[in-house]
Amino acid sequence: MDAQLVSTSWLAAHLDTPGLVVLDCGWYLPDSGKKGVDDFLAGHIPGARYLDLEQVSDPDSPYVNMRPSASRFESCMRALGIDKDSLVVVYDAGYVSARIWWMLRTFGHEGVRILDGGWRKWKAEGRPVEAGPAAPPAPGDFVASPQAGKVAVWQDALAASRDGTATLVDARTAERFTGAMPSGYPGVPGGHIPDALNAPWSRFMDPERGHVFVNAEQARDILVAAGVDLDRPVITTCGSGVTAAILALMLDRIDHADHRLYDGSWHEWAQRDGLPRVSVTDSAPDTAPGAKA
Repeated sequence: MDAQLVSTSWLAAHLDTPGLVVLDCGWYLPDSGKKGVDDFLAGHIPGARYLDLEQVSDPDSPYVNMRPSASRFESCMRALGIDKDSLVVVYDAGYVSARIWWMLRTFGHEGVRILDGGWRKWKAEGRPVEAGPAAPPAPGDFVASPQAGKVAVWQDALAASRDGTATLVDARTAERFTGAMPSGYPGVPGGHIPDALNAPWSRFMDPERGHVFVNAEQARDILVAAGVDLDRPVITTCGSGVTAAILALMLDRIDHADHRLYDGSWHEWAQRDGLPRVSVTDSAPDTAPGAKA
């Protein structure tokens, strides 16, 4: 089994395995007007449980999708029936599964894999589907153990931008990265952190093979082509810390250990006073010297 991924054929053969928990984590940007739970109710992998990204995000933060406290995450995982020794397989039709994989890993749960190809590949292969709500599981005994060195804050991103302490890599589409398209979050302008590189998350997917991830060698080539020096520390970022997890996944798969994810990402950066920003809508980057804490 891949250290981070499982195939649709593997999952189909192991759906009834004791200790396996399958999580559907479909989610949409706020400006889409859609809800992932509606897709889950319409159809999901048999036995899957629905994980709402908002439920496992910090409800007290002014920034969306921020990693929650250990106690909140632990409570949510237990409510989903996840135990300390559960093997968790996460999937969706896009990219959120990588964020859930990242959160489980940062809270010390190594027994987590992403379904390679996700929901789209599962359906395309004509595999079993069920509809309606999931049966409530028995509470699990999951324990959240936060891991050091996995999460970057805005001060780390600022130091990387100004002083080159790490390479900033942004996973958003080129249009959102440049600011040619809106950020996807109401009231948040487009653009990116100065000196960040752009490696759009979609480049790491192979639609010709059922939307599976590219292999590790291809991932390395994509990162290098984007200008990433893999001999240096990396901070991944995106719109709100979600697709940045795909970059974290790829870095893990190529054994690049020195990387962190900027949890607040652009949603935080663009709303903090004084932080420098680059956008095609600006005549020049804002290079204010500091930021309001």
